[in-house]
Amino acid sequence: MHRRRFKQNKSLEERLAEQAQRLREEAKSLPPGFERERAIRKARQAETGAHISGWLNSPGLQPPK
Repeated sequence: MHRRRFKQNKSLEERLAEQAQRLREEAKSLPPGFERERAIRKARQAETGAHISGWLNSPGLQPPK
């Protein structure tokens, strides 16, 4: 059995930022309520994930020597 692999064209940070933007646009079109809050919460999670991933991949973090 072979594992299917995908070559990503965009970085994780870019994909998460796009997802967050899409979710925020979706939330604007929804009426106030549970679905809107869920879309906003997912957008916030995607933005946080992008920030954490960028922080972890930053050149400022170096393993101990």
